[in-house]
Amino acid sequence: MTGLHASLEIELSFWTRGIRTLAGIDEAGRGPLAGPVVAAAVVFPSGTFIKGVEDSKKLSEKKREELFPLIKEQALSVGVGIVGHDIIDRINILQATILAMHKAIDDLSVKPEFVIVDGNSFRHESLPYENIIAGDEQSFTIAAASIVAKVTRDRLMLEYDVQYPLYGFAQHKGYGTKQHLDAIRRYGICDIHRRSFDLHLVQ
Repeated sequence: MTGLHASLEIELSFWTRGIRTLAGIDEAGRGPLAGPVVAAAVVFPSGTFIKGVEDSKKLSEKKREELFPLIKEQALSVGVGIVGHDIIDRINILQATILAMHKAIDDLSVKPEFVIVDGNSFRHESLPYENIIAGDEQSFTIAAASIVAKVTRDRLMLEYDVQYPLYGFAQHKGYGTKQHLDAIRRYGICDIHRRSFDLHLVQ
């Protein structure tokens, strides 16, 4: 699936069937050793397209920060769901990710008629939905949600960097980089580390 660019092809298949409030959903933060998992849900007016919106992993931090306000301005609604490290440890990262996605939907000011989600694990009892593998590479709306989720989580990790300056959260955002692993070896784990992850491997 590499080389794909986010487009409106998926959205058009829904808009032409009369579905106007289509929500795209994605998350950021499944893999880190510390901090929350964050999901975002975005609903655009039919036909909206913002040049430059791609899967957040393909964009620089500067570009994501530039696109973030444009997405917020042009969307009908943007919802965010945040699930902290403590809940991740209690219910596991997969279930925490789905919970964050549900929270993001609940945070929308408009109820979506249909939901498209990056990945293959989302479930919802009352809303119709479709899981799309590599959806953040194909769907403009899911790509926009990936940017919102990533920017929101990165900003939270910058706040944690102030609280826990020994770990370098501003640089690695909680991911298992050499800098982060070295800090854990030197200082142990802090309050926002995910105890259910294999942190003992770095000791």
